Amino acid sequence: MKINKVALLIAFAIASVLFLEVAAHADEMDQCTKITFSQPIQIPGQILPAGTYQFKLADPNDLDVIRIFNSEGTRLYATLQTITAERPKPTGNTVVVFAEQPQGRPETLLKWFYPGNTSGHELVYSKQEEQQLAQDQKQTVRAAETAQAAD
Repeated sequence: MKINKVALLIAFAIASVLFLEVAAHADEMDQCTKITFSQPIQIPGQILPAGTYQFKLADPNDLDVIRIFNSEGTRLYATLQTITAERPKPTGNTVVVFAEQPQGRPETLLKWFYPGNTSGHELVYSKQEEQQLAQDQKQTVRAAETAQAAD
């Protein structure tokens, strides 16, 4: 009887460690990232005011749909279709690419790269918006300390 209790205790300890290991890597699976914008930004279909947002995959098995939430993850602002974007080498920081807009218009978010990945997410805009964006200058921004992967 005593051996069974010890074996049960060991099995429970192993299961707990495995569960905690999975929980610690959950952000990598859904690529949850907090990004703070100091000015409004345009995404397909709307303009987000300056602030902090969580970007994450809608489904870790589908890299082509992302969701944007408030900083706490309690309010959904957008579910967006994306296509795969590539970059030559990964960085340790979140990277976003904007199209600079004329004075008075918010910058347009084009791409988002999760830290350490060469593949990222290019937002899909309407044909009319894409034609305008093709003429705009692109600006790549490497995230500062306040725009790192969510804890």
